[in-house]
Amino acid sequence: MANCFGSRLPWNKSFFDILYAECFCFFVYLFYKSFFDILYAECFWCGDILRDSSEQWLHGFGLNIGICSSFLLTAVLSLFVHCDYDFKMLLTLHLLYTLEFHIAKQTLLSNQLPLQGSNKRSNMVLAASHGAQDIAAVDFRGHPADKSKTGGWLAAGLILGTELAERICVMGISMNMVTYLVGVLNLPSAKSATIVTNFMGTLNLLGLLGGFLADAKLGRYLTVVISATIAAVGVSLLTLATTIPTMKPPPCSGVRKQHHECIEASGKQLALLFAALYTIAAGGGGIKSNVSGFGSDQFDITDPKEEKKMIFFFNRFYFFISIGSLFAVVVLVYVQDNIGRGWGFGISAGTMVVAVAVLLCGTPFYRYRRPQGSPLTVIWRVYILAWKKRSLPIPSQPSSLNGYLEAKVPHTEKFRFLDKAAILDENCSKDGNNDNPWIVSTVTQVEEVKMVIKLIPIWSTCILFWTIYSQMNTFTIEQATFMNRKVGSLVVPSGSLSAFLFITILIFTSLNEKLIVPLARKLTHNVQGLTSLQRVGIGLVFSIVAMGVSAIVEKERRENAVNNHTAISAFWLVPQFFLVGAGEAFAYVGQLEFFIREAPERMKSMSTGLFLTTLSMGFFVSSLLVSIVDKVSKKRWLRSNLNKGRLDYFYWLLAVLGVLNFILFLVLAKRHQYKVQHNIKPNEIEEKELVSANDVIIGVNGKEEA
Repeated sequence: MANCFGSRLPWNKSFFDILYAECFCFFVYLFYKSFFDILYAECFWCGDILRDSSEQWLHGFGLNIGICSSFLLTAVLSLFVHCDYDFKMLLTLHLLYTLEFHIAKQTLLSNQLPLQGSNKRSNMVLAASHGAQDIAAVDFRGHPADKSKTGGWLAAGLILGTELAERICVMGISMNMVTYLVGVLNLPSAKSATIVTNFMGTLNLLGLLGGFLADAKLGRYLTVVISATIAAVGVSLLTLATTIPTMKPPPCSGVRKQHHECIEASGKQLALLFAALYTIAAGGGGIKSNVSGFGSDQFDITDPKEEKKMIFFFNRFYFFISIGSLFAVVVLVYVQDNIGRGWGFGISAGTMVVAVAVLLCGTPFYRYRRPQGSPLTVIWRVYILAWKKRSLPIPSQPSSLNGYLEAKVPHTEKFRFLDKAAILDENCSKDGNNDNPWIVSTVTQVEEVKMVIKLIPIWSTCILFWTIYSQMNTFTIEQATFMNRKVGSLVVPSGSLSAFLFITILIFTSLNEKLIVPLARKLTHNVQGLTSLQRVGIGLVFSIVAMGVSAIVEKERRENAVNNHTAISAFWLVPQFFLVGAGEAFAYVGQLEFFIREAPERMKSMSTGLFLTTLSMGFFVSSLLVSIVDKVSKKRWLRSNLNKGRLDYFYWLLAVLGVLNFILFLVLAKRHQYKVQHNIKPNEIEEKELVSANDVIIGVNGKEEA
């Protein structure tokens, strides 16, 4: 044991030992943080058990226990990982993670963050709500929902299990699929990257379809159940595709690779794999776009106590996303690489099947909202009517348009061609169909469509961030396979390195809420701290720097491999994971907040769908760029053997495109006029920011309801 505390190894090895150990530290920290947050919330569900002082004491006690327990377990766990590091450095780094506990505790004790349920009014609400009805919601029989028997944390917890299973499946596939395509199916690097990015792009695009089906016809419950079942079938097919011997080409030895004699998987062998991937995409998209909304349906926002519980729900929703992603990239990726793909994907399939069963068991306990129609239908109608009436002249007086006097949104002079949809033509006067939306639109509907169009320029500049992000799922993982991934006697799976991406996102999301935004409020005297477009801009800058760093690291890796025949440490990839993760913490929240705030009030769900399409288009643009670069460079840049290619040139190309995109973003952001937010108080903004910041889907994360 003396060696554990007294030895000093060369810094590069000691540093990575500590870094790997701290991954476990952070995981333990997250567990305790979530546990005591939930315990704290549970105290208020009991109502009469605790009172003001005891509530405050219990949460402070829970925080202290969390700090001590996580620290002791971390120290023991770290010794199992590796003993040869400076233990003092471990203590120093661990303080970074326990600091958040101290901040939360001091904030509570100083009453800067009001304790939930600490006033008499909350207790009265709790008592009055027993047996009450949430009129907007119904139970599974279609009757008004009884709040004492439906909804709440029991129902929300069952729904969270579905999101956990979806994250485990999708992240376990996307973060390690490229190594299977290249290493087992013998596909070229460019083709493998395109397959993965097309899969992720389709998944996010189908999220828009899932949201439409839920809003227009099926409702969120049916959409989530059907989607989860489809996803379970897809992962089961993927398990078969990776375990049946005839679905794989002959193994390729090192000698055959050098002489380019490897046999690629045939179309028949890829057919089942593609069927599985796109079945998963269909199911995952439906879950992604509806599960957070269905979870929030379990709380009545008109009830002050349930409204506060909803904020706790979004915190837990974010935690389950994080845990699912970390479990996938650390545990499942290890199982796939060291035990077998069949076992890894089989665990994912079993997890999804269990999630479907649990979701169905909760049917009597959920609150349901009837479909209210999709905003996409309104947009589609306006465009169709404007096209049908294209030959009619635009009225010189807007007051002659249908619904002008009753318009909830003032008429504007932009995009006047859409005003034709609200013209009262002969069909309206003849049949008196002024109220038929398929005959004539209202000024309100037309102006809402115009507001959506105004979002498109900013939307287009957000796409490239996700194009850069997609490289973390593909080429960066492949880089790791050519690098030294040993930590002591342990060989870290290449896909598991993406854990640093998720850890960085968690750290920066927490820093945003507790440090960066409060500091920005003081400096700018703006209650938001950073505007949504400022957040997006910061994220774009991080992504540009990440590509520059990626190019430098790849050049160094290649030169060492070719000239010195040595593999540098895979932990040189950590900086680019760190930069992209930090960028996502800003860009994801900024984009989501921008689309939600700037969209029409009646099209909030549409705005989240618009956000999902930026992720989807980012992955598709990556596929397009890879195909173009592969053809233009005549397959010299993106080779299956990265040592013979020039991946660093591709990274520099993305960095240059990022700079050009950022310049365009600055021009458009400067010209953009924010929608006027009426009667928004600082505390309301903080609450909205808390929800938006915590409903983040890591990497390709889920839909947020506002």
